[in-house]
Amino acid sequence: MTTTPLLQMTLRVEQDIFVVRQRGREVAAAVGLEHQDQVRIATALSEVGRDLLRAVGGADVVFAVVESPDGRCHLRVDLTPVAPLPGGRYEPESGAVARLVDTLSVLTVQRDTVVRMSRRVPATARTLTTERLAELRAQLGESAPGTAEEELATQNRQLINALDEVRNQRDELARLNEELEQTNQGVMALYQQLTDELEATNQGVVALYAELDEKSAQLRAASESKSRFLANVSHELRAPVTAIIGLARLLGDSASDPLTTEQERQVGLIRSSASDLLTLVNELLDLAKAESGRIEPEWSEVDLRAVFGQLRGTLRALPAADGVELVVEEPATPATVRTDEVLLAQVLRNLLHNALKFTTEGEVRLRAERHGDGWRLTVADTGPGIPPELHDRVFEEFYQAPGPTRVGGTGLGLPYARRLVNLLGGTLDLASEPGRGSTFTVWLPADGT
Repeated sequence: MTTTPLLQMTLRVEQDIFVVRQRGREVAAAVGLEHQDQVRIATALSEVGRDLLRAVGGADVVFAVVESPDGRCHLRVDLTPVAPLPGGRYEPESGAVARLVDTLSVLTVQRDTVVRMSRRVPATARTLTTERLAELRAQLGESAPGTAEEELATQNRQLINALDEVRNQRDELARLNEELEQTNQGVMALYQQLTDELEATNQGVVALYAELDEKSAQLRAASESKSRFLANVSHELRAPVTAIIGLARLLGDSASDPLTTEQERQVGLIRSSASDLLTLVNELLDLAKAESGRIEPEWSEVDLRAVFGQLRGTLRALPAADGVELVVEEPATPATVRTDEVLLAQVLRNLLHNALKFTTEGEVRLRAERHGDGWRLTVADTGPGIPPELHDRVFEEFYQAPGPTRVGGTGLGLPYARRLVNLLGGTLDLASEPGRGSTFTVWLPADGT
């Protein structure tokens, strides 16, 4: 698109300001600017024209349509002052002029100082082809400008319309402010309600925490009382139970008076019952010590091969079902772990003894494997197995998993074993399914931490 002027005018007297404003509005309307943009560019023209008329005595005004690099058309107006501007610069007296147009600048065109303003033509406007611009140029050339009074009347109408629009906007703003005030009041009421509810909730939470603290203190006291009771009762029962066992052994001694067959059977029952009772008393005492925190591990470097060898020798004497084999695998060297040898042996002894009681055929196997920074000790049996829903319950005190046959015991061995493993810095887990046996796994850190 070639830049050919649509209209050229001269601005020399005060009367010309009205004509420039009128013609500027007409050109803007011809190229397709919206009504508000027509008023804006006309107002900007009159303000800049009045400034130049006062500063240098006038200017030459040229209207043209130019195309920007993005393909959009702009209405451009160049005002060339008839004399050099003071200092070669121009600043509009009204700072609002620059906001009426898209661009307002002062530049040099062929050694002439030019005040240039532009406004973008809407995309919805009619396409401004070369033929269309020639047609507009002809129409603008044939039209005659109106009088100053007509332009002043038009300007007044525009001012009235602008005032009406401002008033409507003010009324709308007042309505919005009223709605906002009502909304704020609602928000403040809701905030106050939420604050009151939150405060009431906090008071309830504080009361609940106080109650929980009280219950926790009562629970700790009850647990300590239970531990003291178990320890005291167990300690007091050990002496008479041991005495019963000793007396029963004396009655059955060959050096004593001979007993009848029935008497020997009854004395055997007394010794067996007293031994079971002593086992229960010892387990209760051990559990009470573990719960009270009075068991302190004595840390040392422990050779698992020595521990396994001791268990292999002592547990072979335990009664087991015919056909059940106890297998204690030799750990691979080096097999050292920092732990308490006595407590670890007690844990493994309890697990092996428990497995031998419940296994009627197959084997019970003890194995040790090094995994990373720790040891995995497993006691696996081929017994009846334990359902998954009972895996946690078997570690509860005095609980025994149901089985095909009733096996004696107190239900304290596994809870005590888990407490000891925790004291040693490890964990005790169970993997079992009905009919597939059970595997108890002790995880211990190699360095004891």
